[in-house]
Amino acid sequence: MNYIERTFYALTSEISKKDEDAIYYHMLAKFNCVHPQTKESIERFFSQYPYWGKLDLKNENYEFIKLRAKVLKNNLQDYIWLFEKLKDNRSKKVLYAIINNYYNLDFKNLKECTETNFRHYFDLDLMPKMEGEVFVDVGSYVGDTVLEFVNAYGREGYKKIYCYDITPTYMDITKGYLEGLSDIIFRNKAVLDKSGNTYLEQNKNSASANKTSPIGTEKIEATSLDEDIEESISIIKMDIEGDEQKAIKGAKEHISRDNPKLLISVYHSNEDLFEIPKLIYKINKKYDFYLRYYGGCIFPTETVLICLPKNNKK
Repeated sequence: MNYIERTFYALTSEISKKDEDAIYYHMLAKFNCVHPQTKESIERFFSQYPYWGKLDLKNENYEFIKLRAKVLKNNLQDYIWLFEKLKDNRSKKVLYAIINNYYNLDFKNLKECTETNFRHYFDLDLMPKMEGEVFVDVGSYVGDTVLEFVNAYGREGYKKIYCYDITPTYMDITKGYLEGLSDIIFRNKAVLDKSGNTYLEQNKNSASANKTSPIGTEKIEATSLDEDIEESISIIKMDIEGDEQKAIKGAKEHISRDNPKLLISVYHSNEDLFEIPKLIYKINKKYDFYLRYYGGCIFPTETVLICLPKNNKK
């Protein structure tokens, strides 16, 4: 057993021996030791991106800690399941660093895990070569991921690219950025578990965090990948502000039939980190799981689950 395994199992063993309240008060004590400016920074971040619960320092509302304590207590075995499914020690250290950040507010391990060798999503140790891919970018924003893909693998890396985004203005920007590339299909649609209509909820701080809502004034078309794309898909990236689970359910035929490489954001809720790999495993057990971390060292975001078919040829 190496040191990553030892520290992970020691941490989960400690957590398992406490009830939910004890976990909460342990986490709250750690939070209270943080520098006031860092606390305020976290509070501002939570007010801008309300995915994980509330933090109101003035009124001593620490909902996000309560929710994290609940998940650690009730879903500890899910974290252990994921740890044991991960295929390399880099991935296992990422998972340890995230849980240790939740429980002990540890910044050091998150910083050590931050990926600096390769660009977001495209780890060349795991995916050194792409050729003739049908790449579906769900949450294409301004086309930055597509450009990273082409920079990493060249024009020969893809046969066709589908770009989906819910914000019309950013779809227009994407078309401009990618104007010099051929075989790009642009679809201003929400990708969910079924077709229909939904509404656009604009984030006041960043359009990259725009998301769908069941109510609103700006109606947008929704679809599923199984309904919208007939041809085989070889790689899917998803970063859609909490709709990833729905989108995966709406792509289950492609995932089970085509065995596409999957690059999925798993940080938009307190449960995504384990629920998304469990969902993919339920659909198709022929995947190897990896985690890569591209966020900061204070609060874990930008965590990507990479699922590669077991027969993937490097």
